[in-house]
Amino acid sequence: MMCTFRTIFHTGARWLAGFSLLLLTGWAGAEPLRVAVSPDYAPLMFRHEGQVVGIEADNAREVAAILGRPLEMVEMPLAEFIPALESGRVDVVMSGFSITPEREEQVAFAEPFMQVGQMAIIKVSNAGRFGHPRAAYQPGVRIGVEPGTTGERFARGEFPAAVILNYADPAAAFSALRAGQVDIYIHDAPTSWNLANSRENQDLLSLYRPLTTEYLAWAVRKDNVRLLARLNSALAQLRDNGRLLAIQNYWIPVTVQVR
Repeated sequence: MMCTFRTIFHTGARWLAGFSLLLLTGWAGAEPLRVAVSPDYAPLMFRHEGQVVGIEADNAREVAAILGRPLEMVEMPLAEFIPALESGRVDVVMSGFSITPEREEQVAFAEPFMQVGQMAIIKVSNAGRFGHPRAAYQPGVRIGVEPGTTGERFARGEFPAAVILNYADPAAAFSALRAGQVDIYIHDAPTSWNLANSRENQDLLSLYRPLTTEYLAWAVRKDNVRLLARLNSALAQLRDNGRLLAIQNYWIPVTVQVR
């Protein structure tokens, strides 16, 4: 994983810069920006050598700096994000949270900061059979998905002739691919990005062709109009000064074009 080579220096330098900025701007008296995170989603948000790192970790630090507030990351499972917002336990979700119609009924999303999509992963040795665009449409093809995800909804709706098999996480699906129990695994783009630089998964191949169009965004309570406006302003600033793209380029080990 690429973080092995650069994360310690990169993260340490960021924390030092952030601490210096805290001293200069008097953050000690400001209310912390409480951010809900689930550090199990590389390269967006994950734990490495005891520290929370990734695209969204860097995004959160940048946004907190722009807002002039100290950052407090509150770790919790994905399922607790919306309840934590509604109860006031946290101010914002910044953890690779995708926009869906169901979530839009419960929270307010800032403007998207990244476009992603579902991608197909296969065994390298099966590239001849399943590496072409219409491979998943073959009758009886076995497609692995994670239950309750966008990938599962897409696969069940798009490939009616396929056999859909559930796997709790990418690791379980990768084992099934290797054992010949499944032909194609469909999961979101970060899984494929992470696969690209994973030494232990060189026998697996992502096709890097997005099958869906999805957007990631930061979420707040429906009634927190002021914070929503400030997040959108901070996002515009990060786009304009190039920091948003620089962060993504640092953590994503492959060039991904979504058209």
